[in-house]
Amino acid sequence: MLAEQGDPHRLAALAALASAAVLAILSIDIVVSQFPRGLIVLACLVIAFAAVWYGLTRTGGARLLGSGIAILAVAAIVAVLIADGDHFAQALVIVVGLGLMLLATRSAFKIHVPLHPAPDPRHPVLFYNPKSGGGKAEKFHLAEEARARGIEPIELKLGTDLEQLVRGAVADGADALAMAGGDGSQAVVAMVAAEQGLPYACIPAGTRNHFALDLGVDRDDVIGALDAFVGGRERLVDLAEVNGGVFVNNVSIGLYAEAVQREGYREAKLRTILDTLPEALGPEGKGLDLRWTGPGGHEHSSSAAILVSNNRYRLGRAIGSGTRPKIDDELLGITIASAPVAGRRLFQRPWREWSAPAFEVDADGPIAAGIDGEAVTLDPPLRFRILPAALRVRIAAAHPGASPSAAMPGGAWETLLALARIAVRGTPKRSRPSSR
Repeated sequence: MLAEQGDPHRLAALAALASAAVLAILSIDIVVSQFPRGLIVLACLVIAFAAVWYGLTRTGGARLLGSGIAILAVAAIVAVLIADGDHFAQALVIVVGLGLMLLATRSAFKIHVPLHPAPDPRHPVLFYNPKSGGGKAEKFHLAEEARARGIEPIELKLGTDLEQLVRGAVADGADALAMAGGDGSQAVVAMVAAEQGLPYACIPAGTRNHFALDLGVDRDDVIGALDAFVGGRERLVDLAEVNGGVFVNNVSIGLYAEAVQREGYREAKLRTILDTLPEALGPEGKGLDLRWTGPGGHEHSSSAAILVSNNRYRLGRAIGSGTRPKIDDELLGITIASAPVAGRRLFQRPWREWSAPAFEVDADGPIAAGIDGEAVTLDPPLRFRILPAALRVRIAAAHPGASPSAAMPGGAWETLLALARIAVRGTPKRSRPSSR
């Protein structure tokens, strides 16, 4: 049955498809009527399309990069078309068409999942790191806003043991826990909440807030996230652990993990990673003496990096650059990145990935790792396992409730097909997250 005419997702899909069709017809006309100059316009238009897609499917700096490349490509198209002053209208149609296609496509796949209603807690407690995210807690007056909602704020001071602080609050009667800070701190509070069966809220007051993004929390609405405990909704998500320690995002072993162990990493992250590259990947590189079993049951050793994540990432051009479409799939995401090999085809992916409920990595000595971005050293073997539906997450009713990639198709062709389906049927049917 067709969706109602006023369905915003359907209208956005129709606008995106119409814009794409106009651009395709116009580009063919330009190539034919202005050959060979039209080929330059076509090439720039293809680059702009690719850059727009890249920006659509990524966040943060990667999205800005895609947008920047698209702008440069469009600028080149405009310069070519108006060089002789006769094709200004065509240039204007291309600029408007690309912009409309981008905005309409994002709107068509904009997600808001209706989560399960849950009663407000009687004694919710918020733990917050005043230094995290460049001082977001102070900037947004987080403690005052929490008190106004009946949430007790507890500041995390330098040298305080967060886990002890959380367990103390539970012993004093806390019946819901929230954390405003980095993902390493989120893991600690989430671990205790899962152990105690208490609802948990992720407040996006850290620097990158990857966990919040994949949970479906609006990272730009720090104060609104507190409404998770005021008329909020609930969903169950997975956690993961390595050697008994819980993590919410991922554990990295290899290039990134070696870099975060080095002195001066936090002050000069890029420089430190570049200094690590020759040792990990170069011809004189010692590599990683790691052993693991692949999905086919065969034993392997050595690699440039291993990434084990709480649910599978949608990978881009760099390991871990994407988001997780689901965080309740009950499986670890496992990615093995290989060092450069002579004879490898130019476009062959330098990694392999699969999913499994458990995974083990062995070595002959301690292993440097980055757990949710924090540098640690672990004794082998590293035993990873998923903790299915371990955490009761509360999310503000106004927030998306699912990862931005939950509704986004995996490729450009799949996106066109998905837009066509939305244009015909209206808002796509999405599975409701699990709940007790």
